[in-house]
Amino acid sequence: MDRPDRTGEMAAFLKVACAGSLSGAARELGLTPSAVSRILARIEARLGVRLMVRTTRQLRLTAEGEAYARAARRILADIDETEAALADRANPRGRIRVSASMAHGRLVIVPLLGEFVARYPDIEVEMELSDEIADVLGGRVDVAIRFGPLADSPLTARRLGETGRTVIAAPSYLARHGTPRVPADLAHHNCLDFSFRRIEPGWPFREDGRDYMLEVKGNITANNGETLVQLAAQGVGITRVGNFHIDEANARGEFASGALVPLLETFNPQDKESIHAVFVGGANTPARVRVFVDFLAEKLRGAHPGT
Repeated sequence: MDRPDRTGEMAAFLKVACAGSLSGAARELGLTPSAVSRILARIEARLGVRLMVRTTRQLRLTAEGEAYARAARRILADIDETEAALADRANPRGRIRVSASMAHGRLVIVPLLGEFVARYPDIEVEMELSDEIADVLGGRVDVAIRFGPLADSPLTARRLGETGRTVIAAPSYLARHGTPRVPADLAHHNCLDFSFRRIEPGWPFREDGRDYMLEVKGNITANNGETLVQLAAQGVGITRVGNFHIDEANARGEFASGALVPLLETFNPQDKESIHAVFVGGANTPARVRVFVDFLAEKLRGAHPGT
């Protein structure tokens, strides 16, 4: 029952090792030099080895002292990390960096952030909207919202919903270049596509009961769907974008006004792209990340955002 405060002794020992003197460590610890000296003597007596030797100007660690210092740092760091993790679970706090695509993020994710920070006032959200694939594994962001099939990786993925895609163009473009009647006609059209590499290249179609990918070409690519919709509305070419982009264009009245029309719907495979929250999972996942992903799943469950 009279076991010494070993973590306190370790902390005092590390102070002496860092300061290089009893008096310097004593000032930082708020103790007298004699009290610090007794702590060191107690550790050395328990271990049966010499941890420090006094030189003309300062204390120097022995080989055993160096080993004890390394172990002490590791043990105290583990304690700090464990306590911080437990405190974090009880009251999630800190900054979380979230990456989402331009349109889906703006239309679906951003409107939920106010409720999230009201629920968790100690969490700060740093929102990044970009259709570039964010580096989660490298630590650039904590959570990324991704579409479609996911590449094999050690990351954890939580399904949030799904979205379809539609081929669209402006009547002004079709008046100049004609309306494609079958997917093969797209070979003669300016197809505006995403600039980033997708796991499944090309546009999918279903013809005579067969699903296939059709390679398309055009003179403009973009890293976000909003740009592609804008270019299509200007009559620059034909594009294929997620239905949440279509929903936004509908809200602006672009489809009702005839500024944009769907194409090749007979050949639309009605494929659904799953939407996932991707993050570094495991037992050490910060509580702020876990509750954010749980919140998105709660809010979007069954809603099939963007369909």
